[in-house]
Amino acid sequence: MFINKSIDGLNNVCGKNIADLRISLSLSQRELADKMQLVGINIDKNAIQRIECGKRFVTDIEIIAFAKIFNTSYDELLTIPKRKN
Repeated sequence: MFINKSIDGLNNVCGKNIADLRISLSLSQRELADKMQLVGINIDKNAIQRIECGKRFVTDIEIIAFAKIFNTSYDELLTIPKRKN
């Protein structure tokens, strides 16, 4: 049986990276959602929160938009953060 979750039980591997990038730019989740809407992705603050905590899947179209907003590569968004011991 195939389960669509990472080893940590998350629905995405990019949520932590998105949260870190958002915080580094001093953006609120609402401000990030507003920026996503400006590039054509209909998403709200609650969806951003669910992405960042790994409860929501992220589409390829959303990954492209996040990369554009953060001026970063897809690889950086999709790099699995190192686990703290």
